[in-house]
Amino acid sequence: MSSDRPTVDGVDERAHGGDDQVSARRAKSVSSNLSGRAATRQRVAVIIPAKDESRRIAATVRAAKAIPRVDLVLVVDDGSEDNTQDVARDAGAVVVRHSHNRGKASAMETGAAVVAMRDAPGRPPRLLLFIDGDLAETAVNTAPLILPVFEGRADMSIALLPPQAGAGGRGIVVGAARRAISAMTGWTPTQPLSGMRCMTREAFEAATPLARGWGVETGLTIDLLRLGYVAVEVPCDLRHRPSGTDFRGQMHRASQYRDVVLAVNARRVRAVGKAVRESTSKPPRAPR
Repeated sequence: MSSDRPTVDGVDERAHGGDDQVSARRAKSVSSNLSGRAATRQRVAVIIPAKDESRRIAATVRAAKAIPRVDLVLVVDDGSEDNTQDVARDAGAVVVRHSHNRGKASAMETGAAVVAMRDAPGRPPRLLLFIDGDLAETAVNTAPLILPVFEGRADMSIALLPPQAGAGGRGIVVGAARRAISAMTGWTPTQPLSGMRCMTREAFEAATPLARGWGVETGLTIDLLRLGYVAVEVPCDLRHRPSGTDFRGQMHRASQYRDVVLAVNARRVRAVGKAVRESTSKPPRAPR
């Protein structure tokens, strides 16, 4: 009988449960609390959720390994039907495999848990840099995401991508996500669906469990900003495989829209519930 637990290179592992930047909110940054010595020892883990990316994953892994301060590249093979895991391992990545497709959020959570198990005692937890598996050689250009988090100016940095050749969307999903984030947090991101992000361990754990499906980025941004964490957008010269205008591309965008709406609505309900609880917990005002 097959196991649903992720495997790492064949071993079963369980989780132990600026000027060019647009600043969101100012709050106490986790990274700024590191001592000078600890900060110089800070390392970065690249986590790459991937499904059926055998054609591009090797180039992505090699480029990620060239990013300064990165000492661990982890590919989470989310139920691929091709040889993504073998190609990634041959390129030098640590590989985690889900026995079947569980979605990006689950792959991100699995990756973060495995990194936590590999963090060395006495050293600060690795920063988590999430990138897509289809970036190929341009993955090295996610390096600018690390600096604002490393320096304690942000808890999460989000990549701003240049226009992508072949992109077929009309901006409907992006617009919906942008408006929702703005309404719920007061910050209006340029690219709310960007999946390339660097964050502190504490920020990631504060946002878990993550929103399911394609709503993960929108939910992650809303959750962290409402908790008082700091987010910035950083331009990165990245190229990936965009969804086109064919039927498959349209279905992908429909799924994106559905998942973004679900993530936003869940957080609206949660916010209303919190407001109700807070109002009912207040003691009655004494009569004059």
